Amino acid sequence: MLKSFLTTCRQFGVQLELLFEAVVRLPSAWKRRAMVADQLYVGGVQVVHVVLLVGLFAGMILALQSGLYLAQLGQQDQIGTLVALSMAREMGPFITGIILAATAGSALAAELGTMSVSDELAALEVLSVDRVDFLVLPRLVALAIACPLLTVLCDLIGVAGGGLVASAQLSVELELYFKTAVEALQDPGLLIPLPKDVYAGLLKSFVFGILIAVISCSAGMHARGGALGVGQATRQAVRDSIIAIIVSNYFLTWLLYQA
Repeated sequence: MLKSFLTTCRQFGVQLELLFEAVVRLPSAWKRRAMVADQLYVGGVQVVHVVLLVGLFAGMILALQSGLYLAQLGQQDQIGTLVALSMAREMGPFITGIILAATAGSALAAELGTMSVSDELAALEVLSVDRVDFLVLPRLVALAIACPLLTVLCDLIGVAGGGLVASAQLSVELELYFKTAVEALQDPGLLIPLPKDVYAGLLKSFVFGILIAVISCSAGMHARGGALGVGQATRQAVRDSIIAIIVSNYFLTWLLYQA
């Protein structure tokens, strides 16, 4: 037990160090814009269909479950409010983060893990190539951008899916549904000129993207032991990313909504 705890603390320290090193190198991200664009395509564009599909059915499930209960109280006209708030605050960022952890995160860990066990990372070091600047920074920037953008798509398709269920199965007019959904997201923020629930969800997804990138890159770069080590690094990256998303989601929600 103590050994596992110390190992976890050591991994956490390594990840924090990697994040700090990447942040310090942010000014050079523009020079890596081509690599950032490639990672945006791999980590963002290629998973759009998955985010849309899962987001659609998440919105439909939310509308159906809440609508059945609200119908018993004669309040089914509030379905749009519940779906919009749930998708913007929690479901949209969470769904997107989990999908990216399972797709982009695992791919990053496997890619860098293969480079590690085949001594490509050591070769870059011999050639005096900054591995953090060359490998980690473009992936971190790409996921930090892709996660909020995909979250917006997930929110929109989720609300639209909820509208389909509300109209087809719960006898709620689409006009009323979308009116209540829009009104629910008009609570202004204090610091940012966006509705609070919208920017809270986008902030969460931004943090999730950074966590996934740092954890996955760290796991891949420290992979050892051939193909078995790559598999272990990939599993560790997905597991730790999902745990980090859940834990950080709680603290971000507490921080943003404690007032």
